[in-house]
Amino acid sequence: MLTLQRNGPREDVSLLSAGGRPVLLATIDVPFAEDATAVAVDSAVETGQPLLVVNVAEVPPTPWTFLGYGYIEREDLQNELRKPAMLAQSLAVQVQRLRVCSPHPIEALLELVAERNPGLFVFGPDRSRLRPRTYRRAARKVRERVTCLVWLPEMDLD
Repeated sequence: MLTLQRNGPREDVSLLSAGGRPVLLATIDVPFAEDATAVAVDSAVETGQPLLVVNVAEVPPTPWTFLGYGYIEREDLQNELRKPAMLAQSLAVQVQRLRVCSPHPIEALLELVAERNPGLFVFGPDRSRLRPRTYRRAARKVRERVTCLVWLPEMDLD
């Protein structure tokens, strides 16, 4: 005679991560650093959260920009920017890719971070393809203004 049977919780655990915060991986119109991609994708997989893959590009304010012709796609760069998204999708992570074009790309990126409220912000441009000053200024602004957990590659930012 069976009097009590307990098989564990019967809650729908798929809803537990639905209210969570995404992982945001961003670059400044250059390919992603490999270590940044690894951190962002691993974090999204381990937490079960979506991954936002963001490329911010500087576009000068011209009449053509206002008509939507300010950004010129380079196929080699686009192929590199797809890699983190494809890796995450192959691991069953929901992915959203965004391109943000602005005369002030870092300010636009910081606005996006504030709007999306990620649990982890991985700022991961390939530093070998950026001027050191550009990276230092961007990293300093990120450290000062982003309120979520931030991952930056190790380097002397002084």
